[in-house]
Amino acid sequence: MKTLKLARRSLLALGLAAAFGAHAQSDKPIRILVGFPPGGGSDSLARVVAEKLTTVLKQTVIVENRPGVGGRLAAQAVKAAAPDGLTYMLAPNATFVFQHLTYPVEVLGYDMTKDFTSVARLNSYPMAMVVTAASGVKTAKDFVAWRKTPAGQPTFGTAGMGGDTHFNGLQFGKIAGVEMTVVPYRGNGPLVNDMLGGQLQTGNMVAGDAIQHVKAGKLTYVGVFSRKRSALIPDVPTMAEQGFDTGGDDGWMGIWGPAKLAPAELDRMQNALKMVLGLPEVKDLMMNRLLQVADYQPGAEVDKTLQAELAHWGPIIKASGFKPQQ
Repeated sequence: MKTLKLARRSLLALGLAAAFGAHAQSDKPIRILVGFPPGGGSDSLARVVAEKLTTVLKQTVIVENRPGVGGRLAAQAVKAAAPDGLTYMLAPNATFVFQHLTYPVEVLGYDMTKDFTSVARLNSYPMAMVVTAASGVKTAKDFVAWRKTPAGQPTFGTAGMGGDTHFNGLQFGKIAGVEMTVVPYRGNGPLVNDMLGGQLQTGNMVAGDAIQHVKAGKLTYVGVFSRKRSALIPDVPTMAEQGFDTGGDDGWMGIWGPAKLAPAELDRMQNALKMVLGLPEVKDLMMNRLLQVADYQPGAEVDKTLQAELAHWGPIIKASGFKPQQ
């Protein structure tokens, strides 16, 4: 039995050497571009992943911030990079799905369906409808009844226009038969501040951005726009189970490389990311500090997910008549 275990370990070691050893002596760092400023959710995850990848790959992995126009500057840089396994981008699915559906290719500077190689999905996190505790709203049905009274404002805040929280809100209003007028903010921080100050009653946002205020009794989760309850806030029901299925799901982040990424480089990075996301300390850090669930999927599954999201949201966005500012 001991001999068998040793043999298995030897095979595992050989497999890891084959997967990660090709560039062990490389003096060129791998860059992970992030299209947002330091300190946000994408940047924080990228730094956790980069640190662990450096150890696993035995090659320096650095995070490079390229903030601007919703992640488009980073995407343009990755599109232009050589497919040699030295340049990747970490981004939320919204950068690809919603920008692809709301902006023409000429404005974006890239075609999401042609100019990138999907490497892996890294995580998931719920999007939630949040209200002020003073509203007295506890459930989606409470919310609809409240909205039909003079006390319920018809507005809801989101961190910018043209994303999943925006269109989930519009879909909810359509299903519920209540007015839902979006008010854009420059991030969830200012949005939450206005809710705490009483200037706004409702916000759709990344659920984790409100969690400390929900625990403090100042804000209330109405529901999450997900297919199933989240391990982060398991007591919060989905909108679908409350009778208001918008067709939305968790937000998530992934890693992409340039088109025609060398197959050996794709395999190498996928194997490394799968190992990193399986580490107990990474899972714990993501859940308890970043308020994200580690959720690895290989690039082929990422492509299927993206196509499903494009197919779902395309008609909804078209029907809304939404036109982004360019």
